[in-house]
Amino acid sequence: MAQEIYSQEAALSPDINCCSSEPITTTRSVRSSRTFVNINDMRRVRDDMPWKLWVVALIAFWERAAFWGITGPWQNYMQHPPHYQEGQTPGALGLGQSMATRLYCAFYILYYTTPTIFAIVADSWLGHFKTLIISVAIYTLGCAALAVSSIPSQLDKGWGLPGLIVAMIMIALGGGGFRAIVIPFIADQYTEEKSIIKTLKSGEKVVTDRQLTLQYIYNLYFWVGNVGSLSWFLTVYLELHSGFTTAYVLCLVFMVVATIMLFIGQRWYIKPPHEGNVLPAATKIITCACRNGFKMANAQPEYQLAHRQRTVSWTGQLVDEVTRGLKACRVLIAFIVFYVCFDQMQNNLISQNAQMETNGTPNDLVGAMNQVGCIIFAPLIQEVLYPFLHRRRIYLRPVTRITIGFCFVASSMLYATLIQHFIYTSGEVKINVWIATPLYFLLAIGEVFAVVTAMEYAYDHSPKDMKAVVQAVSLLIAGVGSAVAMALTPAAHDPLMVAFYGSLTGVMVLTTIIFYIIFRHYDGFVTNDEEEPAVRSPSQVQSGADVNEGAVGVFLHGNTVSGATPVEAKKLADVEIKSIV
Repeated sequence: MAQEIYSQEAALSPDINCCSSEPITTTRSVRSSRTFVNINDMRRVRDDMPWKLWVVALIAFWERAAFWGITGPWQNYMQHPPHYQEGQTPGALGLGQSMATRLYCAFYILYYTTPTIFAIVADSWLGHFKTLIISVAIYTLGCAALAVSSIPSQLDKGWGLPGLIVAMIMIALGGGGFRAIVIPFIADQYTEEKSIIKTLKSGEKVVTDRQLTLQYIYNLYFWVGNVGSLSWFLTVYLELHSGFTTAYVLCLVFMVVATIMLFIGQRWYIKPPHEGNVLPAATKIITCACRNGFKMANAQPEYQLAHRQRTVSWTGQLVDEVTRGLKACRVLIAFIVFYVCFDQMQNNLISQNAQMETNGTPNDLVGAMNQVGCIIFAPLIQEVLYPFLHRRRIYLRPVTRITIGFCFVASSMLYATLIQHFIYTSGEVKINVWIATPLYFLLAIGEVFAVVTAMEYAYDHSPKDMKAVVQAVSLLIAGVGSAVAMALTPAAHDPLMVAFYGSLTGVMVLTTIIFYIIFRHYDGFVTNDEEEPAVRSPSQVQSGADVNEGAVGVFLHGNTVSGATPVEAKKLADVEIKSIV
């Protein structure tokens, strides 16, 4: 059934629709007319980005620059001995490949698991912004510890490994906390809840879509972070020509800049009010569901009263929100295998690069092509592919996008398998290291589709007061992937690497197939925000009364949508008409 909105007065807006390639002219005049709008036939577009969101994205840029600038040289820093000669791979601690890989994986396990602590503190006690400040402070101290302990004189005194461990712990704590909180924090800067109908200069009417806007926000966050990660190129160059200390001091400067920006802008950031700790209630709901047949519906207050003669302290709305959050966590579990494959880029693939002809290129520099790929393909996918599909009314839902990402990651592991085979069979003739570039591009495309969607999905499906906790669960799943990767390190050695990468390829393909079979029906679900916009009569809007669930008309900016059923009315209620002439 066509859904039509009737309006006698269309309010005009100076907003600019950046999702469309067609320019919009604006005016402050208002035209009175009888306007019918069929939103079913409208193309959906993203909304505009507030400036505060761009500032938070810039802070994330500096944090990612520090993170990748530090971790980029780590494999060499740990694996190879110090006092290397010209032409040799730089090193500091001389721990060997296996031990260096274990430490690297252990860092990521800590990095992905400790955010749970910060998330609980943020959602139940201090709020997002204060916890973000604490995370950044710990992070900066960790960078300082690494820079000091990497000084050659300190390495000679044996402080290199203890300093590295202290730095790893602090960076994992601060960086993990930052990651879990900044992801919901950046989306919090976008506060528009209503859809807005706009008319392009071409005459086409489009409607802004919050889901597409969130998708753009996290693509922006992902892209900006990858631009920051280009510091990898700089730090591995400094590692080779100036030493590790210079590289790590630069990363310390990056975090100082991020800290200053966070403090200076605190008066302007959107900081949602902390409305109490819902974690105990959520825990009780899950426990209640487990005791009643492991069905979340059985935790509803109505069910408990009717079947258990028990009055519970939580609301049905909170049960629905927790249920959605648990569904999101189920979807994210599949990322365990994804991160096992992704972690190869941080260790074993660096060692693979060292087996090829580098012609003076640092072996840990080639992996930065992953960031280059993210920078190239993220805007192409967001600004070219998605609009191309949207103009044809094709909207890729989250599970579909994640599945596409998984396919690309599986392809990257297949490519690594082929490279390793050529390394073993080429004999004395080494293949050029840059032949590995497509591998990192495949990983990059996989990240754009899967990782960005995971952030969006976790934010959109988490309870209002548990945003950081659900993001922390997402990072925890990544930590499990790192733990599995660490458990596989005994098998990651020559001459078994072809079988190693081949096995990862097979497992990733199997995961992709199973994931899509199990969760493809989730793409048919619509979030609560889309299902249940507020429906109020004119008198209710003026008085601030609660939503009338039985309303058959929708009051919209002083106008009534007539002829709508209750279901249609609920779907149309929060659409704001803005006619640009």
